[in-house]
Amino acid sequence: MKKTPFVTKEQLEKIVEQYPTPFHLYDEKGIRENIKALKEAFAWNRGYKEYFAVKATPNPFLIGILREYGCGCDCASYSELLLSEAMGIGGRDIMFSSNDTPAQEFVYADRLGAIINLDDISHIDCLEKPSAKFRK
Repeated sequence: MKKTPFVTKEQLEKIVEQYPTPFHLYDEKGIRENIKALKEAFAWNRGYKEYFAVKATPNPFLIGILREYGCGCDCASYSELLLSEAMGIGGRDIMFSSNDTPAQEFVYADRLGAIINLDDISHIDCLEKPSAKFRK
């Protein structure tokens, strides 16, 4: 498969004249095409849901685009849970997978109704007996 840049060198030079670096430039059309292709590839699995790793690109605009296509948020930290909640994302649209996690983060994920994926058996105690101050 031949990779073709979505922007030319000349276009980039014009962008740099107008916007100071550093900046991030996303190919929205390519993102939309790829998520459509991913959804089509898994269309045979009625229960399939893609969860975007928020830590990869915690950009609300990008997360919003992916949400249009039914993607959820894969969160691994309190700040990622906060971002998801601020965008109106909650419940089973959040997958919380974390390690070395403070109990209050598990409680917050639970409060949002997130799917909680435990990476370590020791995390069970955090969910069964979280400190009362985190349950408010």
